[in-house]
Amino acid sequence: MTHQERNTMNSLVKICPVAELPVNLGVGALVKGQQVAVFKLPNGDIFAIGNFDPFSEANVLSRGLVGDLQGQKVVASPIYKHHYNLQTGECLEDSTVKVPAYDVVVQDEYVYIRA
Repeated sequence: MTHQERNTMNSLVKICPVAELPVNLGVGALVKGQQVAVFKLPNGDIFAIGNFDPFSEANVLSRGLVGDLQGQKVVASPIYKHHYNLQTGECLEDSTVKVPAYDVVVQDEYVYIRA
């Protein structure tokens, strides 16, 4: 194994089995000290964004409603209903606001987040 391969593997954080993720609902995970919201869509796509909602200043995005808005996969914050793009973390109502978006890797039926 090369040094680069070791660094890549070390940056993956194991979250849970894919089968344990509920469809269209979020779950919270702690990744290197940061709260992350993980979502599985009906087509099997899995996304991960920061769980902290900058408008309500609370870790609540994993409890938001998942849906489509303006052709984008989003989660709506359960507090003030701001919509965050699940791929980019960008807030649709205020493009100057963004939450972290994480790369998700599925390997051997487990979900990993690159952090």
